[in-house]
Amino acid sequence: MEFSHLPVLLDECIEGLKIRPDGIYVDGTAGGGGHSREIAARLDTGLLIAIDRDPDAVKAASERLYGLNARVVNANFSEVGEIVRNAGFEKIDGMLLDLGVSSWQLDNRERGFSYHDDAPLDMRMSREGMSARDVVNGYSYGDLCRILFEYGEEQYAKSIASNIVKQRESKPIESTAELAEIVKMSVPQKARRDKNPCRKTFQAIRIEVNNELGSLSDALDSAFELLSIGGRLVIITFHSLEDRIVKQRFADFCRGCTCPPEFPVCVCGKKPRAKLITKKPTEPSEEELRINPRSRSAKLRIIEKIRD
Repeated sequence: MEFSHLPVLLDECIEGLKIRPDGIYVDGTAGGGGHSREIAARLDTGLLIAIDRDPDAVKAASERLYGLNARVVNANFSEVGEIVRNAGFEKIDGMLLDLGVSSWQLDNRERGFSYHDDAPLDMRMSREGMSARDVVNGYSYGDLCRILFEYGEEQYAKSIASNIVKQRESKPIESTAELAEIVKMSVPQKARRDKNPCRKTFQAIRIEVNNELGSLSDALDSAFELLSIGGRLVIITFHSLEDRIVKQRFADFCRGCTCPPEFPVCVCGKKPRAKLITKKPTEPSEEELRINPRSRSAKLRIIEKIRD
């Protein structure tokens, strides 16, 4: 299957990065190279460093960026500091993150991300390390409850975790179809009628397998420190947990004085290090939603660094 992925909020991202032809930019989620190609096409003496943990994405992005001022790296975007320094740079002028799972990963049955197809339980973006099968068959009841509740915000976490443990006592749970069936039998009939009840469980397990929230938190701190004055962080999130982390971290970067309100004057001396470019998140237009329904939950947030 050819690696294809419609770049979400493409025009808004390119405008938000405020690209300079001689600048150094990072696309931490290169995917099929959609955003990356548009960034690299605007550079002359500058460079784009395109990162992805998925080796299939790296291959596709390398082909799509051939001949442009771009370098493709197979790594986790949380390693951006080391990657940029290894490329010979101390600062960057902007970084883009388009978070979550790509359309190609969802549609490729063998990757085991989707609850719509029967496939081996995998969900590894890097194709290495712990898989969804390891989580489902190896985690304790308590740990399963925790990730389903925290990462999936699943109100039926206890019931689902209990039935997973019960089912694996007789035989390991091997496929996405088996897991989906367990989820469906664990929730009330009304929940099965309203929408597919598997979404939250599959999301939670995928986040755990790929350490998505931990990687995001590390990347935000590293990327902000790398930014030159005037450089921008441009981030697209697809669920509330990611968006909350980005929103709160951006607020921290933009916060000045932290003295208690009863102090008559500031004694901490802290000044804002960034300014919000998007006061509220930008969401896809009706036209984009028509072309790409999977963009419906996307939220774009942008900040600009104003002080080291």
